[in-house]
Amino acid sequence: MSRRRSPSACKRRSSTSSATSSKAKSPPGGPPSRNSLPVRTPLFTRLFGDQPKTVIGMIHVRALPGTPQHAGGMEPILGQALAEAETYRACGIHALMVENMHDIPYVQHPGPEITAAMAVVAREVKRAVPALPLGIQILAGANQEALSAALAAGADFIRAEAFVFGHVADEGYMDSCAGALLRHRKAIGAEHIAVFTDIKKKHSAHAITADVDIVQTAHAAEYFLSDGLILTGAATGEAASVEELRAVHAAAKRPVLVGSGITAENLKTYLPLADAFIVGSHFKKDGYWENPLDSARIRRLLDQIY
Repeated sequence: MSRRRSPSACKRRSSTSSATSSKAKSPPGGPPSRNSLPVRTPLFTRLFGDQPKTVIGMIHVRALPGTPQHAGGMEPILGQALAEAETYRACGIHALMVENMHDIPYVQHPGPEITAAMAVVAREVKRAVPALPLGIQILAGANQEALSAALAAGADFIRAEAFVFGHVADEGYMDSCAGALLRHRKAIGAEHIAVFTDIKKKHSAHAITADVDIVQTAHAAEYFLSDGLILTGAATGEAASVEELRAVHAAAKRPVLVGSGITAENLKTYLPLADAFIVGSHFKKDGYWENPLDSARIRRLLDQIY
């Protein structure tokens, strides 16, 4: 039975945990069998509970100190992030993620000023809306930095690029990072922070792994202990392939997230094929990521979840 809610009175579902598990064993030395992993990992369940589908709203943080478009210090950055967090909360969003989207052009291994600034932004957002799970992504491919910032800020998850297999991105070649990233998570005591991982991510060329299909990539990420698999289109705002998503959904035993291109118009197509949806561009005025949030667009999409 479908559930509806008033746009002006949005409530988050409870986040009680009921993690599932399986006793089947993985093949020795190989990728996991379909029955060897829980469909929902304990971290995913702890974050989102029995919420049948989760929508994660993006906060595209203004240009940070030291980047070409930065101006005005930290106060305007914090003001924008907090205003967007409150708008999302009022509209009934299930979770939030902050990302340094305006730090164009991105670099690999950004400086400590970026990690520090993102930790401050995330901490203030978490204090303002403590009931909402909060994630961090630091571009480009700064996954250890994002994990460190998440720990300092009290955030709940990160989005990681290049978790398994290398690819060529706008910023150059990115090597796989799973081993180093999860060792870093262990070393700093951040194992309670989930790591959701892009597979064959947007804004990247994957010719060097052309003989590894999307399902094989998903299995590799599962085997390397990803907490959730993120599929995207070719670029920000572009929809993921329904065929690829269907194949991963059928084969994977970790949660599946769609990381780009979700709209109120296409959500019903994707709804049966994923556990969560990361939405940014569609929630902005005219559907463009640089514009302010549009509450009506947020509510229109969320109305289809309840």
